[in-house]
Amino acid sequence: MPIYEYVCDDCNEHYERIVMNQSTTITCPKCASSKHTIQLSVFAAPANGAKTTPSGFNGGGGGCCGGGGCGCH
Repeated sequence: MPIYEYVCDDCNEHYERIVMNQSTTITCPKCASSKHTIQLSVFAAPANGAKTTPSGFNGGGGGCCGGGGCGCH
């Protein structure tokens, strides 16, 4: 069951809805309009604080976390 983010085309209200199937009718909670635009969602994964390094990565190349040159260490 995906959660979609919408913005109402009539009143500019931002809201989220769980969509069970394509026939689900979505209306704005503020003005009850059915005119909306689906927003691009950004999700976050919970971090457990552990730092992992891909196998075979030697930290070279001077990029971020490649030896502390980026200031994160």
